[in-house]
Amino acid sequence: MADERSGVSCMLTSRAKYAVRASMVLAERRGANGWTSAGALATEAEVPRKFLEAILTQLRDHGLVESRRGPAGGHRLAAEPAQVSVADVIRCIDGPLAMTPCASQTQFSACSDCASVEKCRIRHLMGRARDAVAAVLEACSLEALCAEGRDGAVAVVLSAPAGPEARTSFVKKNSKKLLDSSASASPDRLSPDQ
Repeated sequence: MADERSGVSCMLTSRAKYAVRASMVLAERRGANGWTSAGALATEAEVPRKFLEAILTQLRDHGLVESRRGPAGGHRLAAEPAQVSVADVIRCIDGPLAMTPCASQTQFSACSDCASVEKCRIRHLMGRARDAVAAVLEACSLEALCAEGRDGAVAVVLSAPAGPEARTSFVKKNSKKLLDSSASASPDRLSPDQ
């Protein structure tokens, strides 16, 4: 289900799933001492350490995670868990949420097999699909996702728990980093997008 030349796929990569799981652990530990070693994080999030270190670097480069060296060092979430959406984490690793490049709001390009973007009969549908996915993932903060996991419930979060002002301020503050990641996104996936 991938467009070979653009690297677009509608499947979430394992790296993105690992990043969400690691971010959840960091979110849960934010209130305590906050700093978590890569080894402890790999174990608790059940993420292979070789992948985790690269994922943490990407999350740090996008401003979602802070890192420090030394015996009391490790990694921690850079913002309150209520201010970081699942979409923020996924975009850092996989890029845009759009299923096709022509549906991307920030990294638009014609699909490699498209004869005419203007006459494309599925482009608008793909845009609506992107909007629906983005709405759910943007509205679900790490805090809400962690709460769902503790309660054993699977629920769709329809509004950001910390309020739109908190979510909007974090996204706006870090949007440049998210958009700039298109150059560093893994070649088998997308670039950042809304």
